Amino acid sequence: MISRVAVAQGERHQRSPGSLTAPVRPGVTETWPAHQTLSGLLPAVRSGHDVCVVIPVHDLNPLRRTPWVTYALLAANIVVLLLTPVSLGTVATRPGPAAVCRQAAFYDRYAAIPHELVTDRPLPRVPTGQAVISPEGAFCLVERPSYHKSPPLSVLFSMFLHAGWLHLLGNMLFLVVFGNNIEDRMGKVPYLLFYLACGYAAAYGFAAANSSSTQPLIGASGAIAGILGAYIVLYPRARVWSLVPFLLFLPLRIPAWIVLGLWFLLQWLYSAGITTGGAGSVAYLAHVFGFLAGALVGLATRAASSGTGSAPRRAGPG
Repeated sequence: MISRVAVAQGERHQRSPGSLTAPVRPGVTETWPAHQTLSGLLPAVRSGHDVCVVIPVHDLNPLRRTPWVTYALLAANIVVLLLTPVSLGTVATRPGPAAVCRQAAFYDRYAAIPHELVTDRPLPRVPTGQAVISPEGAFCLVERPSYHKSPPLSVLFSMFLHAGWLHLLGNMLFLVVFGNNIEDRMGKVPYLLFYLACGYAAAYGFAAANSSSTQPLIGASGAIAGILGAYIVLYPRARVWSLVPFLLFLPLRIPAWIVLGLWFLLQWLYSAGITTGGAGSVAYLAHVFGFLAGALVGLATRAASSGTGSAPRRAGPG
């Protein structure tokens, strides 16, 4: 999923350009309550992938070559998580105020923020990573950034940032199950460019629709949604072993167009506000944009294959 890291939304609004009310002083300038950020910085089980009606675990779609780029993306995402402050957190324990403030400062520095993408300018006030304990509670210090941030480059960084291990594992499951066949079909370099382009389409599409948002966007699922969009176009009849939550989990072989079609339908329903159960802080609209971008590229790839007279490889037994 792409998560919108919720960090004290009320104070976020106060630091937006044109609405700053606190006086600017050297050092400490503004604060926002650290405790309000805790839930947003923990891995959310209610992610865009996790709320899917079925959980794909393996597709019956043979490969012609080893998907090295998919494996490299998997490894890169794991390594990046290990190097980020959030890697020290667990599902059972919540980080303290100091850890929350460090995480907030890290995300604001490296993650994509919709308002920054639309204006192409960094926010005027960001968390410093320092926490202050007062009788009113724990607060994170906020002041002018001491670094230069490139909003377009932050989209690339965001594709490799995750809110925790559950967030990462959910995204990587979809990447491994469906990404290998798209890489096999497109080739290594075109596949990598396609992956990154879908991530950019997802982030900028979401930013265009939420231009005032200052919540960081993190997660690989915008790019992975593009893979799903291409897969449903190129291999709609491929069978996917999936776990269906009926009493416990019932393993079934289901056509890809049903698995991914249901997934996309849920993303659209949540993004449109038609249903809100489990929506949490997930940027579902980014998934929609990524999926549509991938489907368009999938249609172009299929048309190119038909135009050259090369018969597309059939999916596995079904």
